[in-house]
Amino acid sequence: MERLTVELGSRSYPILIGDGLLAAIGAHAAPLLKRPRTMIVTDEHVAPHYLAVVEASLAGAGIAHSALVLPAGEGTKSWDGLARLTEWLIGEGVERGDHVIALGGGVIGDLVGFACSIVKRGCAFVQVPTTLLAQVDSSVGGKTAINVPAGKNLIGAFHQPALVLIDPTTLATLPRRELGAGYAEVVKYGLIDDVAFFAWCEDHGAALLAGDSAARHKAIAHSVSAKARIVAADERETQDVRALLNLGHSFGHALEAETGYSDRLLHGEAVAAGMVLAHQFSAANGLCSREDAARVRDHLASVDLPHSLASAGVNSDGATLSGHMAHDKKVRGGKLPLILTHGIGQSFVTDEYGLDRVAAFLDGNAA
Repeated sequence: MERLTVELGSRSYPILIGDGLLAAIGAHAAPLLKRPRTMIVTDEHVAPHYLAVVEASLAGAGIAHSALVLPAGEGTKSWDGLARLTEWLIGEGVERGDHVIALGGGVIGDLVGFACSIVKRGCAFVQVPTTLLAQVDSSVGGKTAINVPAGKNLIGAFHQPALVLIDPTTLATLPRRELGAGYAEVVKYGLIDDVAFFAWCEDHGAALLAGDSAARHKAIAHSVSAKARIVAADERETQDVRALLNLGHSFGHALEAETGYSDRLLHGEAVAAGMVLAHQFSAANGLCSREDAARVRDHLASVDLPHSLASAGVNSDGATLSGHMAHDKKVRGGKLPLILTHGIGQSFVTDEYGLDRVAAFLDGNAA
């Protein structure tokens, strides 16, 4: 087992990574609990595979528990999903000292985290991510939210978990498409500030997606370590350090909005296309070389991830897509900070480019 820490003073918390940890969750959760009682929230895709494992471990540790199984998919990360979950938690008698277990991917983690930030003015939760995307990104850092018609993650709060428990063996039951979506977030860490890790991805990404256990462990540990470092430096994204984690997301969220936050385009798939667009926009404005932009596009294409508007299934014009970006929660003073790049591993934040310029660029990149 590998143990990392998100260093946030008195709110620091461990990240545990290891095969078989799911079956040991009772032992790891027990020291956190003020009473031997917890609640598990999961979804219809994850429950048949892993809910019984978690319940057996909790029972073995003498921890009473109940479970709520929600519909799978982005549609659950909504006002309706939040209402259902908070009312269930209250009905179950949740206390401020309790720790709710979020067993699932990013949707479950985000929803449970947000619910726990507001129920009884705040209770604790444990992230147990079962998808690659959640394991390398969304389970760490305390960003919690739901989606609304105006945009993704616009209603939410910073609420750090008490523990993140990552069992890479859960990836064995993950569909190839979901693995690919998570892999986009792995690549992101190389593109932000680690050109050597991007090169590692070029060499090992296909093996990781094909089931190579060592590659998966390496990718998860490296990604989580990078994110923990960034979160510790800028927990609430006030210094533009944590904002770098949004590479590809402003473009990607616009693509998600245009496809209705549906299975037409998964979040990680949108981020993949968004990272290519961010590099191409940077190249078009003389910030990075066209060779680097092409290298990013070619790698993502090589692992069957969307790498253009067309491959993301989007044929909307630039004005429509930039209109979605205008609702981005990162807008400040009417300007949207973009994560652009001077080259692979050299990302930076800027608000120099208006959305009219972005719209014109998107109009020229439909292919």
